[in-house]
Amino acid sequence: MSDVAIIENFVEKYKALKIEIAKVIVGQEEVIDQILISIFSGGHSLLIGVPGLAKTLMVNTIAQALGLDFKRIQFTPDLMPSDILGSEILDEDRKFKFIKGPIFANIILADEINRTPPKTQAALLEAMQERAVTVAGHQYKLELPYFVLATQNPIEQEGTYPLPEAQLDRFMFAINLQYPSFEEEVNVVKATTSDSKVTVNSLFTAQEIIDFQNVIRRIPVADNVIEYAVGMVSKTRPNTDSAADLVKEYIDWGAGPRASQNLILAAKTYAATKGKFSPDSEDIQKVATSILCHRIIKNYKAEAEGITDEAVIKSLF
Repeated sequence: MSDVAIIENFVEKYKALKIEIAKVIVGQEEVIDQILISIFSGGHSLLIGVPGLAKTLMVNTIAQALGLDFKRIQFTPDLMPSDILGSEILDEDRKFKFIKGPIFANIILADEINRTPPKTQAALLEAMQERAVTVAGHQYKLELPYFVLATQNPIEQEGTYPLPEAQLDRFMFAINLQYPSFEEEVNVVKATTSDSKVTVNSLFTAQEIIDFQNVIRRIPVADNVIEYAVGMVSKTRPNTDSAADLVKEYIDWGAGPRASQNLILAAKTYAATKGKFSPDSEDIQKVATSILCHRIIKNYKAEAEGITDEAVIKSLF
């Protein structure tokens, strides 16, 4: 099958996937799109939202519809790296045997990742970047596709360990969840307070997802679109000549090269979901906010004047 035919097949399956997810999740279209773009781009996402917005249910539903293995890890202050990676134990033959931890799944929900100390947060880094974990000197490969979805509560900061910039940069998207609209909340309450049961069908196999990821990477991108993405990222750096005016005034630190890579990858996937065979600058703009918002560091003046990340990023278009 040609790449063009595969992309056409991908569009059909993507539409069916959205319908399947909508059986359980009411609204949150944009959030679901960004999570799925992240998965088909081979990236990870950070979900930022207050408790009760169905983050866990959303990830579980997406995992079911994709036909992938899903594990949830509740991050707590006393969680140790071995609690998520696994550990070696002596078996009955007095030989060391590795017991896999919950990180060995296709989709990992790292719930409240900022509640655990940096040592445990760092245990996720190798898994996210290398798709492998090292325990007692042995490296264990993780099954592909592999995707980490971490959540953070933006309100309660007591007893938390903010993610360092290096780890934030590993997430392709930082996705802000908003409260549902009045109508959506009415529908949520109706659906969740009755005895009706919904079955979510698996529409993909793990190999199909890997094949779609490979085809998306092969999508050609015009040089001017790559230059547009790199130009946008360079405008976020206040100490460069190309920095936007708003950036010079309100930003302390800009995005790195990984942001440029992620912009192109996500734009390819976004274009593919729309049946396009090459992304353009509009596709870059569609994915830019969630890719750049956690990679720019605002100064005290921006905080004092209420300047949002979104406002700064929109000024780059």
